[in-house]
Amino acid sequence: MAEVQYVGASRIYPGNPVPAVNHLDLDITDGEFMVLVGPSGSGKSTALRMLAGLEDVDEGEIRISGKDVSNKPPKDRDIAMVFQNYALYPHMTVADNMGFALKLKGVNKAERDAKVLEAAKLLDLERFLDRKPKALSGGQRQRVAMGRAIVRSPAVFLMDEPLSNLDAKLRVETRANIAALQARLGTTTIYVTHDQVEAMTMGHRVAVLKDGLLQQADTPRTLYDRPGNAFVAGFIGSPAMNLKTVPLVEGGARFGNLVVPLRRDVAAAAAAASLSSVTLGIRPEAFNLATDGERGLDLRVDIAEELGADAYVYGTAPLDSGDEQFVVRVDGKHVPQMGDTIPLSVTPGSEHAFHPETGERLGD
Repeated sequence: MAEVQYVGASRIYPGNPVPAVNHLDLDITDGEFMVLVGPSGSGKSTALRMLAGLEDVDEGEIRISGKDVSNKPPKDRDIAMVFQNYALYPHMTVADNMGFALKLKGVNKAERDAKVLEAAKLLDLERFLDRKPKALSGGQRQRVAMGRAIVRSPAVFLMDEPLSNLDAKLRVETRANIAALQARLGTTTIYVTHDQVEAMTMGHRVAVLKDGLLQQADTPRTLYDRPGNAFVAGFIGSPAMNLKTVPLVEGGARFGNLVVPLRRDVAAAAAAASLSSVTLGIRPEAFNLATDGERGLDLRVDIAEELGADAYVYGTAPLDSGDEQFVVRVDGKHVPQMGDTIPLSVTPGSEHAFHPETGERLGD
């Protein structure tokens, strides 16, 4: 077991003045499942590879169990990595693949076989131990790759987008299995993905990166309910939050025909910054159909995606800046049709407000 610390850690590639990872400070506690998430080029995989020893740490340091491992070779870091492409030896059986690292370490065959069998039971691979990788499905190969990591009993598991090669149904099933397995083993795990749904459903905490910079690290619930800036607000949640820059008026922020009241702490923060506008964030589920006689935001429906219990409606509505696109969640039993115009209100207190220039959250 181990805790992991990134202490001002940076990776700067030759010829590129912009760091791929820029002064990353992140503490990962013993036994924690930490997910690194962000768009392509955010630095999440580079940060993982720095921890693995596959990328240099140009500034700062990385610690495992309090010890600086920045200059140690990968084999001396007590980590095990699960890659996106499985990286199995095609000529070896499942058992040999899982036990190969132990064989290189000189572990005797009896102990090796016992550890492989124990991991196979955890991963439901016992009946496949004599097969070659080509005889397995993608999900089974990924479990073999995980088994190869488990048998080493490392201090830290590193997983680099391990589910990206699986189909959608198997990806959902396998992410649940990985989360349950990590809970059973209690091994500190750092998991990289670009899929924010995957991040939200698996991680004890999630670290959101953009352009090599850590934007926010917190529990999935906190990231969703209290995003620290407009980028996190727009990245976390599916479909994405509606983010629009709108003018401040008496009583709140003018959102088309609506005036959305702002919480007292938000209004105070906007006044302290002498703002005349704010970036207002409204999640799709925070919209309601306006009641008779209530002024609403008039949404012209472009398309509706029916999902059974719910539906997502995509359309445009007039704001001061012109027509803007919105996505709204509605009851699956009452789905408007393309071309309809529906009046919308906003659930009081559900809005998020951000500085229109810095993107930082306003208020508590």
